[in-house]
Amino acid sequence: MTFEQKRVLQLLAACRTAALGGHIETCDQCGHRQPAYNSCRDRHCPKCQGAARAAWLDKRRDDLLPVDYFHVVFTIPAELAQIALQNKSVVYGILFATAAETLQEIAADPKHLGAQVGCLCVLHTWGQNLMHHPHVHCVVPGGGLSPDGTSWISCRPGFFLPVRVLSRVFRGKFLQRLRQAYAAGELQFHGSLQALGTATGFARLLHESYKKEWVVYAKPPFGGSEQVLKYLARYTYRVAISNDRLLSLEQGQVTFRWKDYADGSRSKVMTLSADEFLRRFLLHVLPRGFVRIRHYGFLANCHRQEKLALCRKLLGQAAFKSALAAIAAPESESSTESPASTCPMCGHSPMTVSEYRERPTVYDVMQLKLWDDST
Repeated sequence: MTFEQKRVLQLLAACRTAALGGHIETCDQCGHRQPAYNSCRDRHCPKCQGAARAAWLDKRRDDLLPVDYFHVVFTIPAELAQIALQNKSVVYGILFATAAETLQEIAADPKHLGAQVGCLCVLHTWGQNLMHHPHVHCVVPGGGLSPDGTSWISCRPGFFLPVRVLSRVFRGKFLQRLRQAYAAGELQFHGSLQALGTATGFARLLHESYKKEWVVYAKPPFGGSEQVLKYLARYTYRVAISNDRLLSLEQGQVTFRWKDYADGSRSKVMTLSADEFLRRFLLHVLPRGFVRIRHYGFLANCHRQEKLALCRKLLGQAAFKSALAAIAAPESESSTESPASTCPMCGHSPMTVSEYRERPTVYDVMQLKLWDDST
């Protein structure tokens, strides 16, 4: 395991336990005391994403425009995905850049839309069975600014851009960027991938990848801004597996629910050894500091507010807002670090914080013996 993977396991094991500190809540009426432990706040923890997601969505609601939104997904072949496991920052960065460039280039073509578009892209690296499956989800407004910025150009109802064209342009751009990364010495090849470190082996891989049809698909447009926000709530601050999919841990075997998309999206149950379950989960730990939600085009951070104001003006729209109540984070995933509102014993008096326990540093957490790692 890498240091980052070990750090994630330590934090998840310590999450909402005494190891991370917290505070004591006391009832002023009956004297009942109860601990409230701190969360680990790690982005790979399924219990700590609710509050982060709600805060992020609150910022995004004002970015929505009164137009149809489309969902486009870009996926790379398994042969290239294995390179990503040993070169996460480089290959995932290429995946982001080429997906966004493809959308913007095809949309700008007068034969298709002829407009400057914006998109929000989210990286996912997993499939339902927790195997490595890197892909980028893109949420795109159904239209864009004219080249001179004087009008809004809408796409055809129910249709954004041709998927086959997107797929082939994306394939070409990705392989070109990957070839440049190889030439610059930015890629590493270890273990079973050592043969790809030679010029001949790498060229053969690119040739075989180019002959394949790459998977890019676009879903039907969302039914409005509220549906866009519900989708974002589901896909943005998400980890490889949520707690509600975990069914049991018995005799060293983990059982969880998964959806088999190759079999009509049927819900199934899978049982893995605890070691294999953790191995699959750790495949999806991202490099420290890697940004997995990115904005491009007129939604890019450097000019988002200015461009959105222009879009609203051209669409004849005032400041656009949408309530988030319908997509509040599930209670099971929300933060529990704030004091309870009323005493669970007497049910009347509010609980107040009577004692604090300091949160340890990440270094201190890494020294904790939270499981037997002798093997």
